Amino acid sequence: MTALNTLQIDTGPNPEITIIWLHGLGASGHDFEPVVPEFTFSRQRPVRFIFPHAPELPVTVNGGMVMPAWYDILAMDVDRKVDADQLRTSASRVAELIRQERERGVASEHIILGGFSQGGAVAYELALSYPERLGGLFALSTYFATAETIELNDANRQLPVFIGHGRFDPVVQESLGQSALQRLKSLGYSVEYHHYAMEHSLCMEEVQDLDHFLAAVLDGNASPLD
Repeated sequence: MTALNTLQIDTGPNPEITIIWLHGLGASGHDFEPVVPEFTFSRQRPVRFIFPHAPELPVTVNGGMVMPAWYDILAMDVDRKVDADQLRTSASRVAELIRQERERGVASEHIILGGFSQGGAVAYELALSYPERLGGLFALSTYFATAETIELNDANRQLPVFIGHGRFDPVVQESLGQSALQRLKSLGYSVEYHHYAMEHSLCMEEVQDLDHFLAAVLDGNASPLD
């Protein structure tokens, strides 16, 4: 399996915490690089941010155009028909990044996985099926593409989850974020849900809420807000 190229940002020497953040369709690992200085939790302790770059794939809904994508989107219907095999392959490639962090000495519960849009769908699949306890999951402007097929792992049944979504998102409607919320709650997960007056994007209020969530997760004080 071809290794993913990544952008790595360490906020201090010898970090013992890793955040792996997956970008959306047509973007790159640089997409959320400017957000790092806005966080306060990572100023208080060294944190390694890893931003993987998705492979180049033809995307059916974009006329077969080749672009950075974690998986093919076959139809833009309400439930988002996607190539689930490609999604799981991407999840496996990101899992290799987790393995590398474990080899660097980072405890699995100090590894937090998240993503935006397509990246969030991959993050859902990987985090909830991963065989070692992770620190947390954040899903931004995304949907739970593999909700009906995922093989959940008991190691992450107590995983704290942050969902953020724009109320005016024309690309991934908020109803998809709310569907993910309800699905996760029905499975017994602790979920913190926020929505914002924005479209398919990231806003400073969301960054601040995510900052608080990540700090609470790392301090062991995460609790659901919905």
